Amino acid sequence: MTTVLAFLGSPRRDSTNKMLLEAVQAVAPEGIDVVAYDGLDKLPFYNEDVDVDGHRPAGFDALRSAAAAADAVLVVTPEYNGTMPATIKNMIDILSRPFGDSAVKGKPAAVIGSAFGQYGGVWAQEEARKALGIAGAQVLEEPQLAVAGAAPRFEATPPAEDPEIVAGIHAVLDALVAAAQELEPAAS
Repeated sequence: MTTVLAFLGSPRRDSTNKMLLEAVQAVAPEGIDVVAYDGLDKLPFYNEDVDVDGHRPAGFDALRSAAAAADAVLVVTPEYNGTMPATIKNMIDILSRPFGDSAVKGKPAAVIGSAFGQYGGVWAQEEARKALGIAGAQVLEEPQLAVAGAAPRFEATPPAEDPEIVAGIHAVLDALVAAAQELEPAAS
């Protein structure tokens, strides 16, 4: 079983990215457990002054432990003003510490998302991939999944029933699993 820890960038109840993450969980092939991390929007913003023993917010340790225990990471993000939302940036900042030994160091990571616009949030995805790479993750540049015009598209056909989206989800999950399996001998 490969565990993929998924982070949702939008806490909005009717978020198209929430619908996309639910589709990822629904269509994940056998042997892949996609676990959605809950509570990104409740984490305090990263501050190095409080990231010390005795002062560290409990949420920081919980986030780092969950990421460290997963085989791979999947970020599902909308695009806000041409970049990723603060919840995703804050999550990456927290995971990036301790410097040089982050909870995502060497861990396979992919970024997907949906947006109302015609490009499907590709700028947000590029920014998230860049930040994850700097944090130490083994970021997969391909395959990518950026769903444009998501609101009307999902209204017409739910993402878990859209053959193009399902194929994109499978490609991303297959790539994450392959990357995680390549790391297994090194971890043993």
